[in-house]
Amino acid sequence: MPNYHSLGNLPRKRHTVFRNPSGGLYYEHLMGNKGFTGPASLLYHIRRPTSILDNSVERVEAPFSTGPEPDPNLALRMRHFHLAEVPKSKSSTLDRTPVLFNREVSMSMVRPTATDDFFYRNGRADELLYLAEGSGVLESQMGEIDLKTGDYVLIPRGIVHRLRWDAGDSRVLVIESVGYIRTPKRYRNEFGQLMEHAPFSERDVRKPSRLPVHDETGEFVVMVRQGGVLTKTLLDHHPFDAVGWDGYYYPWALSIHDFEPIVGSLHQPPPVHQTFEGDGFVVCSFCPRLFDFHPDAIPAPYNHSNADSDEVLFYANNEFMSRKGVGFGSLTLHPDGLPHGPQPGRMEASIGKKETKELAVMLDSFRPLTVAKQALKFEDESYSKSWLGDA
Repeated sequence: MPNYHSLGNLPRKRHTVFRNPSGGLYYEHLMGNKGFTGPASLLYHIRRPTSILDNSVERVEAPFSTGPEPDPNLALRMRHFHLAEVPKSKSSTLDRTPVLFNREVSMSMVRPTATDDFFYRNGRADELLYLAEGSGVLESQMGEIDLKTGDYVLIPRGIVHRLRWDAGDSRVLVIESVGYIRTPKRYRNEFGQLMEHAPFSERDVRKPSRLPVHDETGEFVVMVRQGGVLTKTLLDHHPFDAVGWDGYYYPWALSIHDFEPIVGSLHQPPPVHQTFEGDGFVVCSFCPRLFDFHPDAIPAPYNHSNADSDEVLFYANNEFMSRKGVGFGSLTLHPDGLPHGPQPGRMEASIGKKETKELAVMLDSFRPLTVAKQALKFEDESYSKSWLGDA
């Protein structure tokens, strides 16, 4: 997952002569991960993808650090951040507010107000975006995908892209993964197909559907992120000049509203909500669903200890059955080493309830997460005391 896809014009065989209307060759370009053994796609460009206009210091700016600063207070406690208060900023790539990170995965929030006037390539990480608010188009080397509120957008590393925003507010949760982000293995059969028990299917996955070919020369800026730095490069042609491509490596989208919740007579544990997996973490979707139907069921989750993981929840609407004091745009961190569960009164209040309208994105990391110093200005410092009392 994803499966084979193609767009545009292709030669019948790979690595063979493929000429443009003027008689010259199109430039073949293999893109994929894990060397030559992982998923890959083969693109055919009008111009060489390697043609940087000038490699001199004057044309390619010196790299600068883009890493988050850690919170100096390492005391273990429950954390809550009002990310709805993150201010608007211009760029969806350069103006992200770091929130949590470790050596395998990071999370940030951004509220872009404009489409970037440059293109972007993340060379160090896969990116999983969750559009909590907003709509637009993902432009990429592989074509375009229309986006709307509630979409997950998976952009594998190395793919040049740009987010073109519609008018109105936009709010994006960004997850960056050093490892390959994929659908959960237990949902797929030995051939890679999503099985009948999976909470979504290939029909729900939206691939690039249009391939505009930009036959343009000039100066085109591509910002490349790699190794904790951002480098400005300048191409002598538009980066979206592929006339065709095929393969298994491309961006794709999945709406959280197309996730079909799994329910039971008694409370189901978080793995039933799993949507993606990475190296060292999983991502889950909590969606509107019927509650447990046993006559004595307690729909609220039982208390539990994260014996080997940190639990992060981003609240995508104003409802969540086991929490109070959180709302749209909130993000909570329940770290490894501390038991957590429903706040006082929430278990009793859930008994007899038939359904929930909650919407949330959960990330469970199997290594401890560090809070970014930049997120502290949005923290609710009283959150850890919200379990006190009997109400």
